[in-house]
Amino acid sequence: MSQLMTVTTAAMNLMSRQPNATFDCGGAQIRGHYRHLATVVTIRGTIDAANADPIREYTRRFILMKNPLILDLSGVNSFAEEGISFLRFLDQDCRAAELEWILVASHAVTEQLHAHDNEARFAMTPSVRDALHHFADVIAERRQQVLRLIRKTA
Repeated sequence: MSQLMTVTTAAMNLMSRQPNATFDCGGAQIRGHYRHLATVVTIRGTIDAANADPIREYTRRFILMKNPLILDLSGVNSFAEEGISFLRFLDQDCRAAELEWILVASHAVTEQLHAHDNEARFAMTPSVRDALHHFADVIAERRQQVLRLIRKTA
């Protein structure tokens, strides 16, 4: 069972809060969920010049949780070039925080990423479920490495 994490910023219109804890950022609906393996930030709708910065500020709050991040853009139906900048900033923020993140992209996002193939490369997976499996595998591998170290020192 996932626990819902609600974060607010001054850049968001708090009056647009939906009963299901979804925030509207100028045509994009954003929801954050804390799960045991990762924090899932789901964005649906449109990412464009008008809302890319507020989306970035909202999403940045989840990096502070120090939990791996899954950015689910599978419900994004329009992804402008400013969305690439949003992803670059998110990547920089995650690297600075030493936080692993992975992208679940819609067709619109994938098309824009292919248009910027040489400059926009991010870890991607086809679904949130696959991303969660990835993080579970990472944790299992780390545990195995620790066990190997313990055995060597014993």
